[in-house]
Amino acid sequence: MDGDALYSIGELARRTGLPVTAIRFYSDRGIVPPADRSPAGYRLYDIDAVARLDLVRTLRDLGVDLPTIRKVVDREISLPEVAAAHAEVLAVQIRILRLRRAVLTAVARRGSSPEEMDLMHELARLSEDERRRLIGDFLDQVFDDSELGLGPGPDLAGVRSSMTPELPDDPEPDQVEAWVELAELSRDPDFRDSMRRMVGHHAAERARGDTTVVRRDAVAMVREQVRPALAAGIDPASPQADGVVAAVTAQYARACGRPDDAELRRRLLTVLETANDPRRERYLRLLAVINGWPAPESLAPVLDWFVAALPARIAG
Repeated sequence: MDGDALYSIGELARRTGLPVTAIRFYSDRGIVPPADRSPAGYRLYDIDAVARLDLVRTLRDLGVDLPTIRKVVDREISLPEVAAAHAEVLAVQIRILRLRRAVLTAVARRGSSPEEMDLMHELARLSEDERRRLIGDFLDQVFDDSELGLGPGPDLAGVRSSMTPELPDDPEPDQVEAWVELAELSRDPDFRDSMRRMVGHHAAERARGDTTVVRRDAVAMVREQVRPALAAGIDPASPQADGVVAAVTAQYARACGRPDDAELRRRLLTVLETANDPRRERYLRLLAVINGWPAPESLAPVLDWFVAALPARIAG
């Protein structure tokens, strides 16, 4: 058939592979109008109808709505404009589907209750701005409380930044699971108080001018000295532990510019007991999963050892 040929609706259906009912539907809505009618009043279509139907079928398969399709075939809007708009919509839908898949995978892995699944879904579907506000509220309370006397020091700004989770647009199930647990943890008032106390110790060091301690904190000193003791199997209650404790307290005293006396050791013990909150370590581990960072080293063994060893040696 040449370009001037006309087709009945049945012939058009055979040529395009679409059912007659679908062609009639598109024809009734003016998307594929007939070019003429037979003497008996039946619709007849030209070769342009074939091209239109092929385009309509492709756009419908891609999820484009009928009013938009009509504008495309009537050249009221361009195909690239429609493609760009729908690609953006599909990107959002894909992100939502992947997030749902991640939540369901996490629920299956954790054996979650319906209540926990609802919470996971609620927290996981938060927008980036909503997630930032949720964590921002936690970090504001931890770092910006005027009662702690915290100023805008760059060291604290860096610590705050390093504690901010950034859930990717296409998270893995373990990242969603970690984000939900971290969000729950950040809303725990007792955990907030614990973190505030830790930052308060940091602020107190700054207020006293102990900038060396701020730059190289007590936990790092303990880790450096206690690791060999742990590797050697030294009991924190044994006489062999005396030298390890003395090395840490002497280093801390030098950093503070103060004598290594009972007051300084009590202060150090308070700092380390606060830092040894297992929830803090859990937060950092969850943060690493969410941000795709290497898992942090567990400091619990060295802190447990030193916190057990120091009290009996407070008097020096």
